[in-house]
Amino acid sequence: MFARRFALAVAVLAGLIGSQGPEFAQQYRQRLGGALEELNRIIAEFDAEAQAQNLTPAEGLSRLEGNADPLARQRGEDMAEAIDRAKRLSEQLQAIASGSPLTRLYVVARDFDPEIAKSALDNYEPAAPLSLGALAAAGIAAFWGWAATHLIAWPFRRRSRLRAMRAQSGAANPD
Repeated sequence: MFARRFALAVAVLAGLIGSQGPEFAQQYRQRLGGALEELNRIIAEFDAEAQAQNLTPAEGLSRLEGNADPLARQRGEDMAEAIDRAKRLSEQLQAIASGSPLTRLYVVARDFDPEIAKSALDNYEPAAPLSLGALAAAGIAAFWGWAATHLIAWPFRRRSRLRAMRAQSGAANPD
């Protein structure tokens, strides 16, 4: 009896937490868009600087990365990382924008950017789960919470039943 009530409590708690997933994905997407805009601004400035020197962006990166000056070399590595990150974030933003509410959760979980996720979580504000996606996420999370509780409790319930059966068979067969 206790296990069923505990499983229900875990399911309700998991459902409440799961219902916040779509809202977190929304706030993450907003921060992702802002980060991508800033990276694109930095990359555009670098491209303009390279063009002013009659270089392509790739040639500008090569020149910086091959420079003997450690500061210039580091700047080249940082720009290469910024370009790679902008590409990743752009692909992720496109995948989030084109997906359903539950698909967005999957995309965020699969490809999340740690800096953006931390920033979104630090400023996260819970929302009432009124959308169909939030309610579906709540239902899925509640089911997984209930199932996990039953799975974890299964060995204990089994052991308890075996003890009860032994006690019952011992009482029925007194020596």
